[in-house]
Formats: sequence, C-alpha cells, structure tokens
Amino acid sequence: MIRLYCRQRHGEPGGLCPACRQLHDYAMRRLEKCPFGEGKSTCAKCRVHCYRPEMRQQIKRVMQYAGPRMLLAHPLLAIAHMLDGARSRE
Repeated sequence: MIRLYCRQRHGEPGGLCPACRQLHDYAMRRLEKCPFGEGKSTCAKCRVHCYRPEMRQQIKRVMQYAGPRMLLAHPLLAIAHMLDGARSRE
C-alpha cells in the first residue's frame, strides 16, 4: 500500500521517497515486534496500538488513499485483506 501511495502521490517510479521509506521501515519494525505474530487481525481491529500517534496518522492516510485502489492494482491481496479484517480474533 505504501508503494502504491508513494508512486501515485509523490511520483516515485521505482521505489519509495525518503518519507515513505521511513514509514515503511517503521511499519515493518512494528510488525516484527507485534505480540500477536502471524495470527493477528488487521491493525484497525487490533486492541493494542503499537504505532506512535504521528506514525499512526501517516499510515492511516496511506491506507485511506491506497485501500480502494488496491482492488484495481492487486485484487487478490485486497480481497484477502478485507476477509482478514472481517474475521474476528481475540
């Protein structure tokens, strides 16, 4: 999602701009340290918010922009993400 957002909003053709690279690296570090591991729900439904408030706002902005566009860019991933979000986990 970050790559899609950056390519369309910042015009980075092959990679990520520095700000989006920083956000991507931060998100990957947070996922690595997630206490729920591979069995976690989507972050929006998680009861533990591990992102700093400013990073959470940035990732929320990326998801709001890229989420609907994922259906066209990567339909199988988008559907899998929606199904994962619909599933309830404790």
